[in-house]
Amino acid sequence: MEKFKLIIQSIKKLFHNHEIISLHEPLFNGNEKKYLNECIDSTFVSSVGAFVTSFENEISNYTNTNHGVAVVNGTSALSIALKAVGVEKNDEVITQALTFVATANSIHYNLAHPVFIDVDMDTMGMSPDALLDFLTNHTEIINGSCYNIQTKRKVSACVPMHTFGFPVRIREIVDICKKWCIPVVEDAAEALGSFVNGKSVGSFGDIGVFSFNGNKIITSGGGGAIVTNNEKMAKWIKHVTTTAKKPHQYNYYHDEIGFNYRMPNLNAALLLAQMEQLDSFIDKKRNSALHYKSIFEKLDIDFKWELENTKANFWLICMELNNRKERNDFLDYAHSNGVLARPMWELMIDLPMYKHCQHDDQKNARFLSDRIVNLPSSVV
Repeated sequence: MEKFKLIIQSIKKLFHNHEIISLHEPLFNGNEKKYLNECIDSTFVSSVGAFVTSFENEISNYTNTNHGVAVVNGTSALSIALKAVGVEKNDEVITQALTFVATANSIHYNLAHPVFIDVDMDTMGMSPDALLDFLTNHTEIINGSCYNIQTKRKVSACVPMHTFGFPVRIREIVDICKKWCIPVVEDAAEALGSFVNGKSVGSFGDIGVFSFNGNKIITSGGGGAIVTNNEKMAKWIKHVTTTAKKPHQYNYYHDEIGFNYRMPNLNAALLLAQMEQLDSFIDKKRNSALHYKSIFEKLDIDFKWELENTKANFWLICMELNNRKERNDFLDYAHSNGVLARPMWELMIDLPMYKHCQHDDQKNARFLSDRIVNLPSSVV
């Protein structure tokens, strides 16, 4: 209990002894109100407007990709991205069980089946070794496509997630998937501002997706984005997320079943102001991470840090305790003292809608799920 007390005291000091310390609060300290007022004055507050276009340019420039499409949230971004790379009914999509439920749900929205692969202990994201082991022992290539030997289904995508902003071994994953003819959709929902060898996450696979939910490193209340270097894919995504309406001055003609997923101009105005502050947010979060690091080292507590040649955005700080009981004891103590820490997610294979899905032993994922605690990580 003394260890818990020292951790809570250090957190309260970092966050200026606020009575309630949230996990990750948004910070609106730039041009947010200015751009919102400009948007309102323009009367273009829905999914057509200058701020949407400006933000799409900004996100593609920041990630050094050729195209960006702004949508209403990260879940819709992932769902459409999967459709764009060719996921169809009864296909399979490889992902990780240690993830937020939206990753698996987006696969299900496409009427496909998730296959859950274990994670690496250090990144908490998909393990390339586990991926290669699954593909070697359970799949085969037929006419340029990958098929599951057991289920006979096509494996039409792989979705690694950059957990809490810590980059996975994405180069290795992409190389493996290329050999097995599998498109890669990067779930970078939590990782805007994270890099591998100077290259932005989200830009390694065929498509990358980001989320701007209220607790993300930058936010528009909701919001998501899709980035890609594939021009044909980008044009289709922009078209189909705008209800698949053919451009015309007044006629309403839709050439396929589309989705009303485009980000409203009002949200984009807010998000553009947030993008202007992203680098300063990351610098401040890195300073907070170093503060936490010094505490963990003094108390001999395990924690997660970025790998060599990677740069994490430190969206959420990750402390590793000894077991599930100690994790829960700490969470109870933290919440009773106004510190709103949280555990990791329950594994997807432990949820009723995904417990039947094919998966490997999930040894690392279960170890981490039982022990990791996310600590308050707001920009200060």
